[in-house]
Amino acid sequence: MWSDSLIQRRRPSLPGAPDIRMEEKTYTVSQAHHYFAVDYHSQTWELLEKPKRTLDEEERMLDYAHASLAHWRSTGTALRHQRGEWLLARVYAVLGEGRQALKHAYRCAEILHANQAEMQDFDFAFAYEAVARAHAVAGERADAERFLQKAKEAGEKIQEADDRETFFAELKSGDWNGIR
Repeated sequence: MWSDSLIQRRRPSLPGAPDIRMEEKTYTVSQAHHYFAVDYHSQTWELLEKPKRTLDEEERMLDYAHASLAHWRSTGTALRHQRGEWLLARVYAVLGEGRQALKHAYRCAEILHANQAEMQDFDFAFAYEAVARAHAVAGERADAERFLQKAKEAGEKIQEADDRETFFAELKSGDWNGIR
């Protein structure tokens, strides 16, 4: 069991104010893994969305993405594992590390195809986007263009309009190393 008191943040007391403490909660190991997977995922995105990052922020962004995936693999499903691999592929692509981006992008696609029934329609589009972006960062134009086309085709098949718009906005974002 994981005690909330180990991770809670205490509020500073004001003079004359009653001592307000958070109720102590206990978590199973699985619940703690879920909490940290979500938290590290969110911290990764906070840094990904910054227009400029320091070297320390880039290192933390990579650490957070790896930590998120590790926690998802401890308790999550193939869906969470696949999305964690996608996040790592994106982080490595943003950092300009094509080989590592390719490794995680292809792992993302492998998990996707092995567990299709568990995936959402947009997971297919994002997996192809990850492979395309990784090839672009690695300077492999022909493969990048081929997977970019697959990503666009899969994106058109996304049923929910909001999900489709989100996908195409992501597809248009970032550095594609002159591919788009």
